Amino acid sequence: MQSMAIAQARKELNQLPDLFNAEPEASALAITRRGQPVLALMPWALYEGIAETLEVLGDQALSEALREGIRQIEAGDGETWQAP
Repeated sequence: MQSMAIAQARKELNQLPDLFNAEPEASALAITRRGQPVLALMPWALYEGIAETLEVLGDQALSEALREGIRQIEAGDGETWQAP
């Protein structure tokens, strides 16, 4: 994970979205103060994915359905989904 001092991030805030567009493999940027990470900056799509994952894992029924689906896949019992 790349890091950037908070003072530099403040100066370059308008250009930071371009950093993620130019480097798609950069998933997040650690913003540091006195050399210690204090913030994480990430593309919106990554944030949404994390938030959705946390929502699923925080819901007992959804989490169990996910585990059951994984068990079915591992057992070879799943069906192949085909787009309409």
